[in-house]
Amino acid sequence: MAALIENPAKCELRSVIRFLNAQNVRPIEIYRQIKAVYGDNAMSAIQNKRRGMLSSKVVLIHDNARPHCSARTKAELNSFKWQIFGHPPYSPDLAPSDYHLFPKLKVFLGGKNFLGDEDLKEGVKTWLHSLAAEQYNVGIEKLVPRYNKCLDSSGDFVEK
Repeated sequence: MAALIENPAKCELRSVIRFLNAQNVRPIEIYRQIKAVYGDNAMSAIQNKRRGMLSSKVVLIHDNARPHCSARTKAELNSFKWQIFGHPPYSPDLAPSDYHLFPKLKVFLGGKNFLGDEDLKEGVKTWLHSLAAEQYNVGIEKLVPRYNKCLDSSGDFVEK
């Protein structure tokens, strides 16, 4: 057996976890391997940080592939009675932040200071109400050709 590595850097442990996760190693096996190489204390920081989180209704969802498809995750989200919306895979040409209103909202918000969340919400509501209905129609009409381009290219990237 290899000698134990004492006092590993946090980034080192994270890198090992990410690497093994990318190799589709099960979490319990990742834990066992880290414990074997880095010793019993390597995972204690993570365990201590998580202690009590479930009782205080904090749920961690790791950046594993497709966590929204996990039966356990779905059950947890259903327990909150949240409505779940599907999200397409990332596509720069169809990113929600690139839709019609968001660039204009970014311009509106630029350089402004708000006193708090409520002040910000009120400012955005006022801005949205000030837009003419035609602004919304133009944006919605632009979505159809963009979706069609994406569908015609089998979901591949589409230049604007």
